[in-house]
Amino acid sequence: MTERQEFNLLRTYDDFELREYLPCVIAEVKVSAQFSTASSSAFSSLFNYISSGNKASEKIAMTAPVIAAQKAGSSDSDEWYVSFVMPSGATFGQLPHPNDSQVKLRELPTETCVVKSFRGRATEELSQKITQELRASASIANIALSNETRICRFDAPFKPGLFHYNEIVIPTI
Repeated sequence: MTERQEFNLLRTYDDFELREYLPCVIAEVKVSAQFSTASSSAFSSLFNYISSGNKASEKIAMTAPVIAAQKAGSSDSDEWYVSFVMPSGATFGQLPHPNDSQVKLRELPTETCVVKSFRGRATEELSQKITQELRASASIANIALSNETRICRFDAPFKPGLFHYNEIVIPTI
């Protein structure tokens, strides 16, 4: 099974979870694209990085999810940050530098986030609907949220869409 980003479950609400994500390193590519093409346009650069496309020509294990993040209110609504989470225990200092200048390594601190999972292909319409539901539910629970939304995809694109597992993840403030 593919390794997943580590977290601790803090609380389960009726329709979402409150999680504490452990510190990790991500490999990230910033793209200007519509939602439907953002992940695929960044995927090859990220996949090349973990497939020996780095200064050490080292293979790095694939993890889940693939994350497409966007900040509301940014000047460019087509600005996306697509990332792979590096394997558990990897540190910024020990990971090889990417050959592709578009790929940036970044450390994420411990973060508390609200999370709502859903099945099906993570289309723009469905992702927006789940995001709105999650933001409304968190507001009712008096949880203040950042303006960032992460669409987390756990399954390969060739898997039938009906069986895709996804999550909307929003950091708290």
